[in-house]
Amino acid sequence: MTSVLILNGPNLNLLGTRRPEIYGSATLADVEELCRQEAGKLGLDAVFRQSNHEGQLVDWIQEAGAEVKAGRCIGAVLNAGAYTHTSVALHDAIEGAELPVVEVHISNVHRREEFRHHSYLSPVARGIVVGFGVYGYALAVNGLYHATRA
Repeated sequence: MTSVLILNGPNLNLLGTRRPEIYGSATLADVEELCRQEAGKLGLDAVFRQSNHEGQLVDWIQEAGAEVKAGRCIGAVLNAGAYTHTSVALHDAIEGAELPVVEVHISNVHRREEFRHHSYLSPVARGIVVGFGVYGYALAVNGLYHATRA
């Protein structure tokens, strides 16, 4: 079965308890179930991963790029957390692996602190979903599926 990678960066393991007024009460396990359901509707297997370590995320991005080239994966939905605003390494990994990525943010980062307004990932992303809470993940899975079929 063809897969879609759902990749989560630092502190997303704290969903449901960290700043629920911003990120809501859904846990990362809830997000995983939402993604599995959405992927299943599209005939995809959801591979779900989270790490607080930038290098681990880079490794997974590179592996996913190879899986896309082999026809076993359509790409990745990526919530890189704070690395969105700081990581040239993730930008370069996405670009180098030629990985189709939809960048997702639970909150509307443009309504928050100024430092959150810049993304190093957006220039190499196929699309961006911002501000729809955890439902943004389902939108991102669906959008990536349709973008890669065109």
